Amino acid sequence: MQRSTFIAAIAAAAVGLTTLSAMARDRGPDFSALDADGSGEVTLQEMQAIGQARFAAADTDGDGFLSVSELEASANERAKSRAERILSRMDANEDGKLSPEEMQNNRRDPARMFERLDADNSGGISQEEFEQARAEMRKGGRKPRDNN
Repeated sequence: MQRSTFIAAIAAAAVGLTTLSAMARDRGPDFSALDADGSGEVTLQEMQAIGQARFAAADTDGDGFLSVSELEASANERAKSRAERILSRMDANEDGKLSPEEMQNNRRDPARMFERLDADNSGGISQEEFEQARAEMRKGGRKPRDNN
């Protein structure tokens, strides 16, 4: 398999496999939009069709492959959309900008997050604790709190 075909296949698989989680994270379509045939269930075929549609939308030159520039453009569009949603949600005074106070009011409690990361309650986060938390986040889970 040629290198470019292999890379395109990986990109297509990534787009398809992340469709549902990306939609949930991005506050994407509701269930009825995913359930294209209205059966009351979302099938694998419906999920694959959405992934194919996202791939096609990203494939702006229509060659059946995603280039670096197409992947960047797609990622930039998602980032712009996410930034607009964040601004809309957090901009309490609706001035089109976020102040430190507006951001602070919407953040998770940093002390609570620090407490979760400091598994041994030493008052500091070791590299091991940091790496453990990072691994948990990559798996999509939350680091459990040890109450000992």
